[in-house]
Amino acid sequence: MTRPSTDAVVIGSGPNGLAAAVTLARAGLEVTVLEAQSVPGGGARTLDSQLADGLRHDLCSAVHPLALASPFFAALDLPARGVDLVVPEVSYAQPLDGGRAAVAYRSLDRTVAELGVDGGAWRDLLAPLVEHERLLTALILGNRRELPPGLLTGPGLRAVAAAVTRLLEQGTPAWNLRFRGGEAPALLTGVAAHSIARLPSLAAAGTALMLATNAHGAGWPVPVGGSQAITAAMIADLEAHGGRVVTDCEVTSWRELPRARTYLADLAPAGLLRIWGDRMRPSVRAALGRFRHGNAAAKVDYVLSGPVPWADERMAGAGTVHVGGSRADMAHAEAQVADGVLPARPMVLFSDPALHDPTREVGGLRPGWAYAHVPAGHPADVTDLVTAQIERFAPGFRDVVVASRCIPAARMAEHDANYVAGDIAAGALSAWGMIARPRLSINPYAAGIPGVYLCSQSTPPGPGVHGMSGWHAARIALRQRFGLPAPSLAP
Repeated sequence: MTRPSTDAVVIGSGPNGLAAAVTLARAGLEVTVLEAQSVPGGGARTLDSQLADGLRHDLCSAVHPLALASPFFAALDLPARGVDLVVPEVSYAQPLDGGRAAVAYRSLDRTVAELGVDGGAWRDLLAPLVEHERLLTALILGNRRELPPGLLTGPGLRAVAAAVTRLLEQGTPAWNLRFRGGEAPALLTGVAAHSIARLPSLAAAGTALMLATNAHGAGWPVPVGGSQAITAAMIADLEAHGGRVVTDCEVTSWRELPRARTYLADLAPAGLLRIWGDRMRPSVRAALGRFRHGNAAAKVDYVLSGPVPWADERMAGAGTVHVGGSRADMAHAEAQVADGVLPARPMVLFSDPALHDPTREVGGLRPGWAYAHVPAGHPADVTDLVTAQIERFAPGFRDVVVASRCIPAARMAEHDANYVAGDIAAGALSAWGMIARPRLSINPYAAGIPGVYLCSQSTPPGPGVHGMSGWHAARIALRQRFGLPAPSLAP
């Protein structure tokens, strides 16, 4: 039987897969997206929790630090497409023992004022980066092949120099030299821990500086209705330009695919190898086979009867809470994870999206979202550990917990195949890995087979809901396979 044909097939409907599909469809191509799960969106899905009637939980992130900073989403203009992105006044916060906390407001000035002895050091660290947020974000979220306009000007070079010196400071044992108190270093380390890597490290410092800059710039938005709102907006645009999404369609071999002039895979390298490995050059297959995954997250969903009773009342407005204690506490916990040991006090990320989106509350109940950092593939139910960590800084938290459920790291891939062994970053974050992700190549999106491209967060610029990997890969495919320019994304 002759296989049906189309212009382009995208495998995977995560933010990057949909970004690629939208870009291709807007260029006038016939596009089909194939998704293994029953609901599209990958990590940007909001599903019925089945813990309380009508209550929905975000599968992956509930807060999207890069959604407003992303050049792709800026061009697509999510707000114009009905996506309400609420930016909390408190971007993130760090509770500390003794009822204290460190708070990062969107306002840099207010953050500095409340950090006391280290306020000036915080301003010196981040103000030069915030001033050039757009330029630095374009560089960091770039494709590693092109330089953003303005980078080679005097201000651009000064911005890069400021970023590099701060990266070397916070990514090495010199990271404590800047600060005199405990609040500021803990506040910055909580952001660095998003990397799920040893602390300090260059990759963790890069993560901290980028996200902290965005926190004082564009902000860390919470999408009203949950992450699925972003997915729904992209699918609506895709369908408006003739594309379609087919769910419950797992692809295991290239032989199952429709004939197409190009294929883009929003997959981890292991998924790409499973489908096309027998057609790859041995050198490419070997290089992708060496791709290294990082440590993991275990997910805990809570049903809460009210807001979390944080000891410091300023925490009540935080979009994201980094629950890990002091800088030393978090460094110790991440070192244990890297050594394959489940910490008794793991690093926890927590969000109460109903604080900023009242529609998430149903019948007086609200979702509580949490991740705990654990060793790759760990099978433990970490609910008790996460609950104890939050209770440590919010006495009485257990009293507002109505129900809970854990997805252990060992089972995260059942919900998204790219999360191998619970690696939600789809690849270890290291300085070399960010340069040579997924392999050392002039074109990091090329799969080594004509017309086949990798467009997942395993490619530059890496993890996050930003759509940039898909956008970069799609523009290359348009040029190489169709001789077409990148289309406008404007509504």
